[in-house]
Amino acid sequence: MAVPPIGRKMPELPEVETVARGLQREIAGRVVISVSLGKTDFMDNPGEIERGLPGSKIRKVERYGKFMLLRLERGEVAGGTAEEAALLVHLGMSGAMMPRSAGEPHAKHTHLVALLDDGRELRYVDPRRFGRIAMLAGEMLEKELQRFGADPLQVSLDEFIERIRSRGARIKALLLDQQMLRGVGNIYADESLWKAKIHPAQIGARLTREQMQALYRALQEILQKAIVLRGSSISDFLDSAGEPGEYQLHHKAYGREGEACYRCKSAIRRIVVAGRSSFFCPNCQRTPRGTKRGGRAKPVRPRGASKRAAKITSKKGR
Repeated sequence: MAVPPIGRKMPELPEVETVARGLQREIAGRVVISVSLGKTDFMDNPGEIERGLPGSKIRKVERYGKFMLLRLERGEVAGGTAEEAALLVHLGMSGAMMPRSAGEPHAKHTHLVALLDDGRELRYVDPRRFGRIAMLAGEMLEKELQRFGADPLQVSLDEFIERIRSRGARIKALLLDQQMLRGVGNIYADESLWKAKIHPAQIGARLTREQMQALYRALQEILQKAIVLRGSSISDFLDSAGEPGEYQLHHKAYGREGEACYRCKSAIRRIVVAGRSSFFCPNCQRTPRGTKRGGRAKPVRPRGASKRAAKITSKKGR
């Protein structure tokens, strides 16, 4: 199995919340005058964006999972009611959306420019184009949003426990499943599991209620703190003002392979769970019973280590 890369990451809930809050302050209430597009291979319906965005008022900018929704007020439809519409935006690995002065030169890889009624331009820049932009309205918008699970900052403890117990998957996989909880990604799953002292390969349904309560509290506390610190800037993430986040300075597990655990000083290890690199403390987050049978989590050989040395290290950690 190839080791998943960790150098680049998709924005998760805190990063998207940071950008959405910044855009809400800056562009809510503005009307789009015109739109010009660059490369459109990551856009669902570029023609609809060009037709439907001009003339729309940006009513609200909010986060929905790992997506941003620019809620729009458009013309009336049959029956005299305003049609519910939104521009759905996923930043991908390198996307950034921010307002800029119309006189400022366009950065390379600018793929959407929306002229606003105050003379500024809302620009989307994405060198790698792993993001997504879609103009959705009515039933299409409703159907898209129904694909996702509960918001981890809004879900109740009882619903959280019910969702975890509904499937026999590993807890790390459940936290990453956007149909279970929308917005959690690799960083904040690892950080929350470390804080709750739960091994990422533990079967979620086997957790005790006390463990689930600890995880619920840890997840919410970490997400809220990360939002205050404007997210984690691991590679390309910038907020709507073009500034990096600071929560990466507070990581306790993610990206700290080989470094000392802040609780017990054991070396942080990395394994693959649910196809993703997972960082944990082998002492604080004990390996669950039965992990060796039936598809155990795969250990990752430290960079530069020989296969023999890795095998000896793996045996010592059992």
